[in-house]
Amino acid sequence: MTTEAASAPQAGDVLELTVGDVVHGGWCVCRQDDTRCVVFVRHALPGERVLATVTQATARFARADATQILRPSPDRVSPPCRYARPGGCGGCDWQHASLPAQRALKAAVISQQLSRIGGIDAEVEVQALDDDDVGLSWRTVVTFAVGTSGRAGLRKHRSREIVEIDRCLIAHELVTAVDVTGKRWPAARSAEVRVVPATGERAVLVEGPAAADALPEIAADAVQLVRKSGARTQVRGRGYLTQQAAGRDWRVSLGSFWQVHPGAADALAAAVLAAADPQPGETVLDLYSGVGLFAGVLADAVGPGGGVLAIEQDPVSVRDARHNLRAWPWARVRQGDAGALLRRAGLGGAAVAVLDPPRIGASRELIDVLCGRGEGAEPGGPLRRIAYVSCDPATLARDLRLLLDAGWRLAGLRGYDAFPMTHHVECLATLIRD
Repeated sequence: MTTEAASAPQAGDVLELTVGDVVHGGWCVCRQDDTRCVVFVRHALPGERVLATVTQATARFARADATQILRPSPDRVSPPCRYARPGGCGGCDWQHASLPAQRALKAAVISQQLSRIGGIDAEVEVQALDDDDVGLSWRTVVTFAVGTSGRAGLRKHRSREIVEIDRCLIAHELVTAVDVTGKRWPAARSAEVRVVPATGERAVLVEGPAAADALPEIAADAVQLVRKSGARTQVRGRGYLTQQAAGRDWRVSLGSFWQVHPGAADALAAAVLAAADPQPGETVLDLYSGVGLFAGVLADAVGPGGGVLAIEQDPVSVRDARHNLRAWPWARVRQGDAGALLRRAGLGGAAVAVLDPPRIGASRELIDVLCGRGEGAEPGGPLRRIAYVSCDPATLARDLRLLLDAGWRLAGLRGYDAFPMTHHVECLATLIRD
Protein backbone atom coordinates (compact mmCIF):
# COMPACT_ATOMS: atom_id res chain seq x y z
CA MET A 1 0.00 0.00 0.00
CA THR A 2 1.34 3.44 -0.95
CA THR A 3 1.72 6.00 1.83
CA GLU A 4 0.99 9.61 0.79
CA ALA A 5 0.51 11.14 4.24
CA ALA A 6 2.05 14.44 5.20
CA SER A 7 3.72 12.91 8.24
CA ALA A 8 7.33 11.80 8.14
CA PRO A 9 7.75 8.27 6.76
CA GLN A 10 8.35 5.26 8.97
CA ALA A 11 10.25 2.03 8.32
CA GLY A 12 8.09 -0.24 6.20
CA ASP A 13 6.16 2.58 4.49
CA VAL A 14 5.92 2.47 0.70
CA LEU A 15 6.40 5.84 -0.98
CA GLU A 16 5.79 6.91 -4.55
CA LEU A 17 8.71 9.13 -5.46
CA THR A 18 10.28 10.97 -8.35
CA VAL A 19 13.99 10.23 -8.14
CA GLY A 20 16.36 13.19 -7.98
CA ASP A 21 20.12 13.54 -8.30
CA VAL A 22 22.71 10.92 -7.47
CA VAL A 23 24.63 11.46 -4.24
CA HIS A 24 27.75 9.92 -2.73
CA GLY A 25 27.43 6.31 -1.56
CA GLY A 26 25.26 4.75 -4.28
CA TRP A 27 22.10 6.68 -3.39
CA CYS A 28 19.76 9.01 -5.21
CA VAL A 29 18.09 11.79 -3.25
CA CYS A 30 14.32 12.35 -3.34
CA ARG A 31 11.70 14.36 -1.51
CA GLN A 32 8.22 13.19 -0.67
CA ASP A 33 5.68 15.07 -2.73
CA ASP A 34 3.82 16.37 0.32
CA THR A 35 6.46 16.59 3.05
CA ARG A 36 9.87 18.15 3.53
CA CYS A 37 11.47 14.81 4.38
CA VAL A 38 14.55 13.85 2.37
CA VAL A 39 14.62 10.23 1.22
CA PHE A 40 17.82 8.50 0.05
CA VAL A 41 16.92 5.69 -2.34
CA ARG A 42 18.95 2.75 -3.61
CA HIS A 43 18.26 0.66 -6.73
CA ALA A 44 16.95 3.75 -8.51
CA LEU A 45 18.24 6.15 -11.17
CA PRO A 46 17.79 9.92 -11.56
CA GLY A 47 14.50 10.88 -13.23
CA GLU A 48 12.70 7.64 -12.49
CA ARG A 49 9.30 7.35 -10.83
CA VAL A 50 9.38 4.53 -8.31
CA LEU A 51 7.70 2.86 -5.40
CA ALA A 52 10.23 2.74 -2.58
CA THR A 53 10.05 0.82 0.68
CA VAL A 54 11.49 2.70 3.66
CA THR A 55 14.22 0.69 5.43
CA GLN A 56 15.26 3.31 8.01
CA ALA A 57 13.74 6.58 9.17
CA THR A 58 14.89 9.41 11.42
CA ALA A 59 13.44 12.82 12.19
CA ARG A 60 15.48 14.37 9.37
CA PHE A 61 15.69 11.79 6.61
CA ALA A 62 14.79 8.28 5.51
CA ARG A 63 16.52 5.51 3.58
CA ALA A 64 14.60 3.35 1.13
CA ASP A 65 14.91 0.71 -1.58
CA ALA A 66 13.18 1.15 -4.95
CA THR A 67 11.05 -1.99 -5.14
CA GLN A 68 8.97 -1.13 -8.21
CA ILE A 69 9.95 1.02 -11.17
CA LEU A 70 6.93 2.92 -12.49
CA ARG A 71 8.78 5.05 -15.04
CA PRO A 72 12.27 3.69 -15.85
CA SER A 73 15.29 5.69 -16.93
CA PRO A 74 16.64 5.00 -20.43
CA ASP A 75 19.92 4.13 -18.68
CA ARG A 76 18.29 1.26 -16.75
CA VAL A 77 19.35 -2.33 -17.53
CA SER A 78 18.52 -5.66 -15.94
CA PRO A 79 21.09 -6.42 -13.19
CA PRO A 80 23.21 -9.37 -14.37
CA CYS A 81 23.44 -10.74 -10.82
CA ARG A 82 20.32 -12.12 -9.15
CA TYR A 83 21.61 -11.03 -5.75
CA ALA A 84 21.85 -7.34 -6.79
CA ARG A 85 18.36 -6.39 -5.60
CA PRO A 86 16.58 -4.91 -2.59
CA GLY A 87 17.23 -7.21 0.35
CA GLY A 88 20.06 -8.95 -1.50
CA CYS A 89 23.83 -8.52 -1.48
CA GLY A 90 24.96 -4.99 -0.68
CA GLY A 91 28.24 -5.07 -2.60
CA CYS A 92 27.05 -3.62 -5.91
CA ASP A 93 25.27 -0.27 -6.12
CA TRP A 94 24.80 0.27 -9.86
CA GLN A 95 24.18 -3.07 -11.60
CA HIS A 96 20.84 -1.66 -12.76
CA ALA A 97 22.62 1.08 -14.76
CA SER A 98 24.51 0.76 -18.04
CA LEU A 99 28.28 1.13 -17.74
CA PRO A 100 28.36 4.53 -19.50
CA ALA A 101 25.62 5.69 -17.12
CA GLN A 102 27.57 4.38 -14.11
CA ARG A 103 30.59 6.41 -15.12
CA ALA A 104 28.48 9.51 -15.68
CA LEU A 105 26.94 9.06 -12.21
CA LYS A 106 30.38 8.75 -10.63
CA ALA A 107 31.59 11.85 -12.47
CA ALA A 108 28.54 13.74 -11.21
CA VAL A 109 29.27 12.66 -7.63
CA ILE A 110 32.90 13.79 -7.87
CA SER A 111 31.87 17.23 -9.18
CA GLN A 112 29.13 17.45 -6.55
CA GLN A 113 31.49 16.65 -3.67
CA LEU A 114 34.10 19.10 -4.92
CA SER A 115 31.48 21.84 -5.09
CA ARG A 116 29.61 21.07 -1.86
CA ILE A 117 32.61 20.37 0.39
CA GLY A 118 35.44 22.21 -1.30
CA GLY A 119 33.70 25.04 -3.11
CA ILE A 120 35.52 23.88 -6.25
CA ASP A 121 33.91 24.11 -9.67
CA ALA A 122 35.44 21.33 -11.76
CA GLU A 123 34.17 18.94 -14.41
CA VAL A 124 35.64 15.46 -14.48
CA GLU A 125 35.45 12.44 -16.75
CA VAL A 126 35.54 8.90 -15.35
CA GLN A 127 37.28 6.55 -17.75
CA ALA A 128 37.20 2.79 -18.04
CA LEU A 129 40.21 0.62 -17.27
CA ASP A 130 41.40 -1.89 -19.86
CA ASP A 131 38.56 -0.74 -22.17
CA ASP A 132 36.19 -2.65 -19.89
CA ASP A 133 32.77 -2.79 -21.59
CA VAL A 134 31.30 -5.52 -19.32
CA GLY A 135 32.15 -4.54 -15.74
CA LEU A 136 32.16 -8.12 -14.44
CA SER A 137 34.84 -10.63 -13.34
CA TRP A 138 37.32 -7.93 -12.37
CA ARG A 139 37.58 -8.03 -8.58
CA THR A 140 40.80 -9.79 -7.52
CA VAL A 141 40.17 -9.43 -3.77
CA VAL A 142 36.86 -10.55 -2.26
CA THR A 143 36.10 -10.88 1.46
CA PHE A 144 33.36 -13.38 2.18
CA ALA A 145 31.57 -13.19 5.53
CA VAL A 146 31.04 -16.46 7.40
CA GLY A 147 27.96 -17.11 9.49
CA THR A 148 27.44 -19.32 12.53
CA SER A 149 26.61 -22.21 10.20
CA GLY A 150 30.11 -22.03 8.71
CA ARG A 151 28.70 -21.05 5.32
CA ALA A 152 30.25 -18.11 3.48
CA GLY A 153 28.37 -15.34 1.70
CA LEU A 154 28.20 -11.57 1.32
CA ARG A 155 26.51 -9.05 3.59
CA LYS A 156 23.36 -7.09 2.93
CA HIS A 157 23.68 -3.33 2.59
CA ARG A 158 24.20 -1.64 5.98
CA SER A 159 23.63 -4.95 7.75
CA ARG A 160 25.48 -7.77 9.48
CA GLU A 161 23.09 -10.26 7.89
CA ILE A 162 24.77 -12.62 5.42
CA VAL A 163 23.29 -13.51 2.04
CA GLU A 164 24.39 -16.99 0.97
CA ILE A 165 25.39 -16.94 -2.69
CA ASP A 166 26.66 -19.42 -5.25
CA ARG A 167 29.02 -16.92 -6.92
CA CYS A 168 29.82 -13.22 -7.13
CA LEU A 169 29.69 -11.93 -10.72
CA ILE A 170 32.18 -9.10 -10.19
CA ALA A 171 34.72 -11.51 -8.65
CA HIS A 172 37.55 -12.62 -10.91
CA GLU A 173 37.18 -16.18 -12.20
CA LEU A 174 40.24 -17.20 -10.16
CA VAL A 175 38.41 -16.05 -7.02
CA THR A 176 35.36 -18.06 -8.02
CA ALA A 177 37.52 -21.14 -8.66
CA VAL A 178 38.58 -21.21 -4.98
CA ASP A 179 34.92 -22.06 -4.22
CA VAL A 180 34.76 -20.36 -0.83
CA THR A 181 30.95 -20.45 -0.84
CA GLY A 182 30.92 -24.19 -1.50
CA LYS A 183 32.90 -25.07 1.64
CA ARG A 184 32.36 -24.87 5.38
CA TRP A 185 34.54 -22.59 7.49
CA PRO A 186 34.02 -23.62 11.14
CA ALA A 187 34.71 -20.91 13.75
CA ALA A 188 35.75 -18.41 11.07
CA ARG A 189 34.36 -14.90 10.74
CA SER A 190 35.52 -14.24 7.20
CA ALA A 191 37.52 -15.73 4.34
CA GLU A 192 39.27 -13.30 2.00
CA VAL A 193 40.49 -14.50 -1.40
CA ARG A 194 43.30 -12.69 -3.24
CA VAL A 195 44.38 -13.63 -6.76
CA VAL A 196 46.89 -12.50 -9.39
CA PRO A 197 45.41 -12.85 -12.89
CA ALA A 198 48.81 -12.49 -14.61
CA THR A 199 50.32 -15.51 -12.83
CA GLY A 200 47.31 -17.46 -11.54
CA GLU A 201 48.49 -17.18 -7.91
CA ARG A 202 45.81 -17.47 -5.22
CA ALA A 203 45.80 -16.87 -1.48
CA VAL A 204 43.20 -17.05 1.28
CA LEU A 205 43.14 -15.14 4.59
CA VAL A 206 40.84 -16.65 7.20
CA GLU A 207 39.89 -14.49 10.17
CA GLY A 208 38.58 -15.89 13.42
CA PRO A 209 39.35 -18.34 16.22
CA ALA A 210 39.33 -21.30 13.84
CA ALA A 211 41.86 -24.08 14.35
CA ALA A 212 44.34 -24.46 11.54
CA ASP A 213 43.58 -28.14 11.05
CA ALA A 214 39.85 -27.36 10.76
CA LEU A 215 40.23 -25.21 7.65
CA PRO A 216 39.03 -26.80 4.40
CA GLU A 217 41.47 -27.89 1.73
CA ILE A 218 41.65 -25.22 -0.94
CA ALA A 219 43.67 -24.80 -4.11
CA ALA A 220 45.82 -21.79 -3.18
CA ASP A 221 49.47 -20.79 -3.06
CA ALA A 222 49.07 -19.46 0.47
CA VAL A 223 46.64 -19.82 3.36
CA GLN A 224 46.94 -17.55 6.37
CA LEU A 225 44.92 -17.63 9.58
CA VAL A 226 44.41 -14.28 11.32
CA ARG A 227 43.16 -14.37 14.90
CA LYS A 228 41.43 -11.61 16.85
CA SER A 229 44.61 -10.37 18.51
CA GLY A 230 46.10 -9.71 15.07
CA ALA A 231 48.38 -12.73 15.31
CA ARG A 232 48.92 -14.44 11.96
CA THR A 233 49.61 -18.10 11.35
CA GLN A 234 50.90 -19.26 7.98
CA VAL A 235 48.92 -22.46 7.54
CA ARG A 236 50.08 -23.38 4.05
CA GLY A 237 52.35 -21.85 1.43
CA ARG A 238 54.12 -18.50 1.54
CA GLY A 239 52.98 -15.21 2.99
CA TYR A 240 52.91 -13.08 -0.16
CA LEU A 241 51.80 -12.89 -3.79
CA THR A 242 53.81 -11.60 -6.73
CA GLN A 243 51.91 -8.83 -8.48
CA GLN A 244 52.88 -7.34 -11.82
CA ALA A 245 52.70 -3.67 -12.81
CA ALA A 246 54.79 -1.05 -14.62
CA GLY A 247 56.76 -3.84 -16.30
CA ARG A 248 58.04 -5.32 -13.01
CA ASP A 249 57.22 -7.82 -10.30
CA TRP A 250 56.17 -6.58 -6.84
CA ARG A 251 56.09 -8.62 -3.67
CA VAL A 252 52.81 -7.96 -1.86
CA SER A 253 52.32 -9.64 1.50
CA LEU A 254 48.85 -10.91 2.33
CA GLY A 255 48.44 -8.03 4.77
CA SER A 256 49.51 -5.31 2.31
CA PHE A 257 47.36 -3.18 0.01
CA TRP A 258 47.21 -3.66 -3.75
CA GLN A 259 44.64 -2.38 -6.23
CA VAL A 260 41.79 -4.87 -6.75
CA HIS A 261 41.12 -4.17 -10.44
CA PRO A 262 43.63 -5.99 -12.69
CA GLY A 263 44.26 -2.85 -14.74
CA ALA A 264 44.34 -0.30 -11.92
CA ALA A 265 47.96 -0.56 -10.77
CA ASP A 266 49.34 -0.13 -14.29
CA ALA A 267 46.97 2.71 -15.16
CA LEU A 268 47.56 4.62 -11.94
CA ALA A 269 51.33 4.16 -12.04
CA ALA A 270 51.45 5.66 -15.53
CA ALA A 271 49.02 8.45 -14.63
CA VAL A 272 50.88 9.38 -11.44
CA LEU A 273 54.17 9.51 -13.30
CA ALA A 274 52.66 11.88 -15.87
CA ALA A 275 50.97 14.03 -13.22
CA ALA A 276 54.04 14.26 -10.97
CA ASP A 277 56.36 14.96 -13.91
CA PRO A 278 59.56 14.26 -11.93
CA GLN A 279 62.77 15.46 -13.58
CA PRO A 280 66.18 13.73 -13.48
CA GLY A 281 68.05 14.67 -10.32
CA GLU A 282 64.99 15.82 -8.36
CA THR A 283 63.90 14.60 -4.94
CA VAL A 284 60.38 13.13 -4.75
CA LEU A 285 58.15 12.18 -1.80
CA ASP A 286 55.88 9.13 -2.00
CA LEU A 287 53.50 9.48 0.95
CA TYR A 288 51.26 6.60 2.09
CA SER A 289 53.56 4.60 -0.17
CA GLY A 290 52.28 1.07 0.45
CA VAL A 291 54.51 -1.57 -1.13
CA GLY A 292 56.42 1.02 -3.16
CA LEU A 293 54.75 0.93 -6.60
CA PHE A 294 54.76 4.69 -7.17
CA ALA A 295 58.18 5.07 -5.50
CA GLY A 296 59.60 2.59 -8.01
CA VAL A 297 58.36 4.38 -11.13
CA LEU A 298 59.38 7.74 -9.65
CA ALA A 299 62.87 6.43 -8.84
CA ASP A 300 63.29 5.36 -12.45
CA ALA A 301 62.40 8.88 -13.56
CA VAL A 302 64.68 10.87 -11.22
CA GLY A 303 67.62 8.51 -11.71
CA PRO A 304 70.61 7.95 -9.40
CA GLY A 305 71.25 11.68 -9.26
CA GLY A 306 67.90 12.20 -7.57
CA GLY A 307 66.16 10.69 -4.59
CA VAL A 308 62.84 9.22 -3.48
CA LEU A 309 61.61 9.15 0.10
CA ALA A 310 58.72 6.71 0.62
CA ILE A 311 56.80 6.94 3.90
CA GLU A 312 54.34 4.27 5.03
CA GLN A 313 52.84 3.49 8.44
CA ASP A 314 52.04 -0.21 8.00
CA PRO A 315 55.09 -2.32 8.97
CA VAL A 316 54.19 -5.21 6.65
CA SER A 317 53.96 -2.88 3.65
CA VAL A 318 57.23 -1.22 4.66
CA ARG A 319 59.00 -4.59 4.54
CA ASP A 320 57.53 -5.22 1.09
CA ALA A 321 58.57 -1.77 -0.12
CA ARG A 322 62.16 -2.22 1.03
CA HIS A 323 62.27 -5.52 -0.83
CA ASN A 324 60.65 -4.08 -3.96
CA LEU A 325 62.88 -0.99 -4.12
CA ARG A 326 66.22 -2.79 -3.84
CA ALA A 327 67.00 -1.99 -7.49
CA TRP A 328 66.95 1.75 -6.68
CA PRO A 329 69.39 2.49 -3.84
CA TRP A 330 68.45 6.19 -4.10
CA ALA A 331 64.92 5.29 -2.97
CA ARG A 332 64.57 5.16 0.83
CA VAL A 333 61.65 3.83 2.85
CA ARG A 334 60.70 5.11 6.31
CA GLN A 335 58.01 3.74 8.58
CA GLY A 336 55.77 6.17 10.40
CA ASP A 337 53.15 8.87 10.07
CA ALA A 338 53.97 11.02 7.05
CA GLY A 339 52.84 14.28 8.63
CA ALA A 340 54.75 13.75 11.86
CA LEU A 341 57.94 12.62 10.11
CA LEU A 342 58.00 15.52 7.67
CA ARG A 343 57.13 18.04 10.37
CA ARG A 344 60.27 16.97 12.23
CA ALA A 345 62.60 16.45 9.27
CA GLY A 346 61.24 18.91 6.70
CA LEU A 347 60.65 18.21 3.02
CA GLY A 348 64.33 17.60 2.34
CA GLY A 349 64.35 19.78 -0.77
CA ALA A 350 61.67 17.69 -2.48
CA ALA A 351 60.26 19.10 -5.71
CA VAL A 352 57.33 16.69 -6.06
CA ALA A 353 54.99 14.93 -3.62
CA VAL A 354 52.72 11.99 -4.40
CA LEU A 355 49.90 11.19 -1.98
CA ASP A 356 47.81 8.02 -1.96
CA PRO A 357 46.08 8.08 1.44
CA PRO A 358 43.40 5.67 2.69
CA ARG A 359 39.71 6.55 2.47
CA ILE A 360 39.94 9.01 5.40
CA GLY A 361 42.23 11.23 3.33
CA ALA A 362 45.51 12.93 4.20
CA SER A 363 46.15 14.12 7.74
CA ARG A 364 45.78 17.83 8.46
CA GLU A 365 49.33 17.82 9.79
CA LEU A 366 50.66 16.56 6.47
CA ILE A 367 48.61 19.09 4.48
CA ASP A 368 50.01 21.88 6.65
CA VAL A 369 53.58 20.74 6.04
CA LEU A 370 53.04 20.53 2.28
CA CYS A 371 51.51 24.02 2.38
CA GLY A 372 54.43 25.48 4.31
CA ARG A 373 52.52 25.91 7.57
CA GLY A 374 53.39 24.82 11.08
CA GLU A 375 56.56 23.69 12.82
CA GLY A 376 59.10 22.09 10.48
CA ALA A 377 57.41 23.41 7.35
CA GLU A 378 59.34 25.14 4.60
CA PRO A 379 57.38 28.22 3.45
CA GLY A 380 57.99 28.94 -0.21
CA GLY A 381 60.19 25.85 -0.52
CA PRO A 382 61.03 24.00 -3.70
CA LEU A 383 57.90 21.77 -3.74
CA ARG A 384 56.36 22.56 -7.12
CA ARG A 385 53.91 19.75 -7.85
CA ILE A 386 51.54 17.38 -6.03
CA ALA A 387 49.85 14.28 -7.43
CA TYR A 388 47.00 13.20 -5.14
CA VAL A 389 45.41 9.74 -5.62
CA SER A 390 42.09 9.34 -3.82
CA CYS A 391 39.44 6.63 -3.48
CA ASP A 392 36.95 8.97 -1.76
CA PRO A 393 35.67 12.15 -3.46
CA ALA A 394 34.53 13.65 -0.14
CA THR A 395 37.90 13.60 1.60
CA LEU A 396 39.59 14.58 -1.68
CA ALA A 397 37.39 17.69 -1.84
CA ARG A 398 38.20 18.54 1.78
CA ASP A 399 41.97 18.23 1.24
CA LEU A 400 41.95 20.06 -2.10
CA ARG A 401 40.24 23.03 -0.45
CA LEU A 402 43.04 23.24 2.11
CA LEU A 403 45.69 23.06 -0.61
CA LEU A 404 44.00 25.65 -2.81
CA ASP A 405 43.66 28.03 0.11
CA ALA A 406 47.41 27.76 0.65
CA GLY A 407 48.28 28.84 -2.88
CA TRP A 408 48.17 25.63 -4.86
CA ARG A 409 46.20 25.42 -8.12
CA LEU A 410 44.23 22.45 -9.45
CA ALA A 411 45.83 21.73 -12.81
CA GLY A 412 44.11 18.43 -13.61
CA LEU A 413 41.53 15.97 -12.32
CA ARG A 414 40.66 12.55 -13.71
CA GLY A 415 38.49 9.68 -12.55
CA TYR A 416 39.08 5.98 -13.11
CA ASP A 417 36.36 3.34 -12.99
CA ALA A 418 38.42 0.92 -10.94
CA PHE A 419 35.29 -0.51 -9.25
CA PRO A 420 32.58 -1.15 -11.89
CA MET A 421 29.05 -1.87 -10.64
CA THR A 422 29.81 -0.13 -7.31
CA HIS A 423 29.71 3.53 -6.29
CA HIS A 424 33.46 3.58 -5.61
CA VAL A 425 35.79 5.49 -7.92
CA GLU A 426 39.49 6.32 -8.05
CA CYS A 427 40.59 9.93 -8.68
CA LEU A 428 43.87 11.62 -9.51
CA ALA A 429 44.27 15.34 -8.88
CA THR A 430 47.29 17.31 -10.09
CA LEU A 431 48.26 20.50 -8.23
CA ILE A 432 50.90 23.07 -9.08
CA ARG A 433 52.11 26.22 -7.37
CA ASP A 434 49.94 29.18 -8.28
